[in-house]
Amino acid sequence: MKKTALVILAAASLALSTGMASAAAKKQLVIIVKGLDNPYFESMHKGCESWNSKNPNSQYPCYYTGPASTADEAGEAQILQDMLAKPTTAAIAISPSDAHLIANVLKNSKPKIPIMTVDADLAKADKALRKTYLGTDNYQMGVDLAKALKAAEPKGGTVCLIEGGAAADNILRRAQGTYDVLSGQKGLKTLAGQGGWTEVKGCPVFTNDDGAKGVQAMTDILSANPKLTAFVLEGGWPLFAAPEAYKQLITPLKAKLADGSFYIASADTIGAEPDLLKAGLVNVLVGQQPFQMGLMAPDVMIKLIDGKKVSDPVYTGLDHCTQKNVSSCISGATS
Repeated sequence: MKKTALVILAAASLALSTGMASAAAKKQLVIIVKGLDNPYFESMHKGCESWNSKNPNSQYPCYYTGPASTADEAGEAQILQDMLAKPTTAAIAISPSDAHLIANVLKNSKPKIPIMTVDADLAKADKALRKTYLGTDNYQMGVDLAKALKAAEPKGGTVCLIEGGAAADNILRRAQGTYDVLSGQKGLKTLAGQGGWTEVKGCPVFTNDDGAKGVQAMTDILSANPKLTAFVLEGGWPLFAAPEAYKQLITPLKAKLADGSFYIASADTIGAEPDLLKAGLVNVLVGQQPFQMGLMAPDVMIKLIDGKKVSDPVYTGLDHCTQKNVSSCISGATS
């Protein structure tokens, strides 16, 4: 009797340890973002978790990570190295903060697992290092921001672009779209009267996705250029990451935003941005769909693992929001 009990106990222990080992060895679909402090990426996190809840039996759970701060470009590169070294990593989707730095990590690591980019891409010269890009058509986003501005201010004027990281490919593409539309020319890196638009001294401003830094930059630019015609925010950091500071800065200018003598076009539709639009503290929002990116990335990674054909790029859509349609302009799930 005792011998039988011992055999049963041993068998149970073996099954438990085997199950634990299997769970521990379960391979992951890793999403690496620029920073965990950014509400935009938290929306992507929710998409990843939603995918997990919808696919509880998948052999590849979605795992979300990134450096604590969006400004920590080296930290993101280190996390990529760490994830590449883990035998449990089945595929990686990364949003490069510094596209060149991430490309160098991939060149040196020569990963054998599928690598894709999400939200932000590598530079064109480094596209072969990843299988596909999933996310916003960033050039088109910049185009749409500029089109909204041109429609409101057809005669042109003075403008300042607020950008993120100086080496963030997605933001640079948006800025290029804005420059191309405002100038009526292709490939300009600043505006000096082309198309009636002049970029004021000190712009573009690179904020490293820091909302407070963005608001301070806007404050400084307005102080030096009280008759500035427009801001184009290629990312909505001042609005969604520092909404109270933004509100304090822009509220005295609300009448100018309403009568068309001043204009603010901003990317993104997350956090406080729709409420700021309703309040008349920004004229237009062109929004991305980060939740959809987090929800779609695991399926794309699984296709890559299975050797299936995946389009390059895979674009999610854009939402165009004004005061008139702000209650219905944001498409797709966000939470």
